[in-house]
Amino acid sequence: MSEKHAGIATTLPLTSEQERIRTAKESWRQKAAAAFAKTPAWRKDFTTVSSAEVNTLATPDDLGGFDFERDLGWPGEFPYTRGVQPTMYRGKPWTIRQFAGFGTARQTNERFKQLLAHGQTGLSTAFHLPTLYGYDSDHPMSAGEVGKCGVAIDTLRDFEALFDGIDLGAVTTSMTINSTAPIALAMYLAVAEQHGTPWSKVGGTLQNDILKEYIAQKEYIFPPRPSMRLVTDQFAFCAKHVPRWNTVSISGYHIREAGSTALQELAFTLRDGMEYVKYGIDAGLDVDDFAPRLSFFFNAHNDFFEEIAKYRAARRIWARVMRDRYGAKKPQSWKMRFHSQTAGVTLTAQQPYNNVARIALQSLAAVLGGTNSLHANALDETLALPTEFAAKIAVRTQQILLHETGVANTVDPLGGSYFVEELTNRMEAGAFDYFRRIDAYGGMVEAIEAGFPQREIMDAAYRFQRAFDAKEKVMVGVNAFTESVPGDDVSILTISEETAAEQLKTLNEVRRVRDSRTAMQRLQDLKAACANGANVMPPLVEAVKAYATVGEISDVMREVFATYEEPAVF
Repeated sequence: MSEKHAGIATTLPLTSEQERIRTAKESWRQKAAAAFAKTPAWRKDFTTVSSAEVNTLATPDDLGGFDFERDLGWPGEFPYTRGVQPTMYRGKPWTIRQFAGFGTARQTNERFKQLLAHGQTGLSTAFHLPTLYGYDSDHPMSAGEVGKCGVAIDTLRDFEALFDGIDLGAVTTSMTINSTAPIALAMYLAVAEQHGTPWSKVGGTLQNDILKEYIAQKEYIFPPRPSMRLVTDQFAFCAKHVPRWNTVSISGYHIREAGSTALQELAFTLRDGMEYVKYGIDAGLDVDDFAPRLSFFFNAHNDFFEEIAKYRAARRIWARVMRDRYGAKKPQSWKMRFHSQTAGVTLTAQQPYNNVARIALQSLAAVLGGTNSLHANALDETLALPTEFAAKIAVRTQQILLHETGVANTVDPLGGSYFVEELTNRMEAGAFDYFRRIDAYGGMVEAIEAGFPQREIMDAAYRFQRAFDAKEKVMVGVNAFTESVPGDDVSILTISEETAAEQLKTLNEVRRVRDSRTAMQRLQDLKAACANGANVMPPLVEAVKAYATVGEISDVMREVFATYEEPAVF
């Protein structure tokens, strides 16, 4: 990759004015040194939460050959540093999208309706672990997990209950599911069809980011290459039949939750996205046919300015890469649209009401960074799935930001800040350095198989833990400002064991009344498509319509594709 792709303004020579400012700044430093000597720093570590060095005082000379139109530009125009929409939140507020999913589909449907009544504008669905791993609720591997960390889904009957009374043509739905994402998409489309909603009007996002599963979250089933084939099958199918559907939400969130730095989150997420683009092109697709429906999902962590710079750099990098490396012609292919979620890893069980402040500040960073949609965590999510009380506070937090703070009044209010622009440039330069290292492996799939991103994240997590243990990094209420007696007590949501019994009853009823011969035939059709390279989505839609179960469908795919065992990484 040539340096022209990197867009690193700091490598260009200084102007005469910047040289004058640099000389003046050095004079200031010498004068300020005496003041610093009289008043020593009150802490040892002034690095970011990612342990990146921070510029003490940013001035124009730190931007080198920064060019306004090339590096910053106009909102809604290449390179989109200032946002993908010309008017940003003046034209359309970010989507308020709270994560929900627990127990049975009926219980989650009730929570969906509560959140919509509180002012949420998009649905976001969490699935329980058995569904994510392709097991039915009565499988031995599902014991003790039914409905605990998300909604239990076994058949189309559950999806029918999940979206009962919800207009799928009016609301957009995000689904956090990866290995079994094609099954969830097929069920969603089957329900839309039952509701009389044309697929052309169905909008939403499937996470479907299998690469970050190998890197961070580990909820994979199949090896990388057949998994990538499933993703590109969905690209082709949705480009033709479901044009408003975001076929993959390339997710840095879980990479960051696994312990990465902000830079690693940025670089690995974008390089994952580039890998999906490459595989789509290699599958014979026109990049401009599927790239506009790619979306991203980032973490909103504690270090305020580092997060803002990360988002701004992400848009600029993606625009340049899509245009210059992959030859995309449509501006819609250059635009990075992304969802943000506040950082679950920063929430503390100690003094849990402190989490409200953390969530608000992380949300503000995401908004100032130009997020297109936002999930604000609930204060109790470090303890359990959120209660309705805590989820409502999270929605209200976003509404206060939108309606009371004035942040929606202007586009990219921090654009032109010497500090923010310099930090954005550094983020961009660091990301391109990671791209070069990953390209040297042959691509992201090869880098994952070699354990490169996994080792980088492990090392970063270890460095942070050492800094935390030494109290160089402070977490209020955990390693500083602690209390000797238990403090705030919060109610938590518990999932009754009766939930599993109710789910198994529904599953057994579906198996009893369905046309089993048709279901088995549809599964054979799916197996043939998996084996002969045909697009899996059409037979998959037919299989779910016949009420084939998640486990049955996944077993067919396991039989054809095999399963994946991660190599040990040290």
